[in-house]
Amino acid sequence: MNAVLKPTFFAAVCAAPTRVTYSELQQAYDHFNARLFGGQLPGCLITLQREKRTCGYFSAARFAPLDGGTTDEIAMNPTYFAAVPLIETMQTMVHEMCHLWQHHFRTPGRGRYHNEEWAAKMEDVGLMPSSTGQPGGKRTGDMMADYALAGGRFLEVCSELLTSSFQLSWYDRFPAEDHVRFGQQVAAASHLSGLAGSRPPMETAPALAGVVRPVRSASCRILKLLRRCLTK
Repeated sequence: MNAVLKPTFFAAVCAAPTRVTYSELQQAYDHFNARLFGGQLPGCLITLQREKRTCGYFSAARFAPLDGGTTDEIAMNPTYFAAVPLIETMQTMVHEMCHLWQHHFRTPGRGRYHNEEWAAKMEDVGLMPSSTGQPGGKRTGDMMADYALAGGRFLEVCSELLTSSFQLSWYDRFPAEDHVRFGQQVAAASHLSGLAGSRPPMETAPALAGVVRPVRSASCRILKLLRRCLTK
């Protein structure tokens, strides 16, 4: 969202941060469901979780209402939101949506294993699974990352969303320094250059940059950004 934001917009955002945050995540889920999964996916409960060393996970049938039914969980880690490009955050959501699709319509791998069926679905929606998050990594395994395919469906559909009025309004002020470095690495990818959402929000929004305070990571090395499917 590149338009100048008016005071009335900020007033609405600050009046109900919870409603605003979750409505934005739901908007993204609905958009990708319609455009990448043909509207086939059922609803799920999207949560915010500060899970170490992962920016998201899927947990099948995690929540239940009073009538005894169930719904799945897609968890998003907000400590990455300010530090990585918005494209990367949306990539996390679609990665977990592929797990949700497989849980409902195909056969998931045992435990946390990302199998070939899941990998094929990822490629179909425009994300290449990779154990390293880079070309040449393994397509399957327990701990998997991915990268967006140049010219693929994901980048096309994500661009549709990010060039509309969509944005994330709230950001964790204390990302790890590792997250910031990873966000810079992602933003340097040549196939993302010039796309909406290809730079970390803390780089493109001066006011946000002024209040974000990266914290020293427990490890001095850059952690691999791995998304995992948790069976809880």
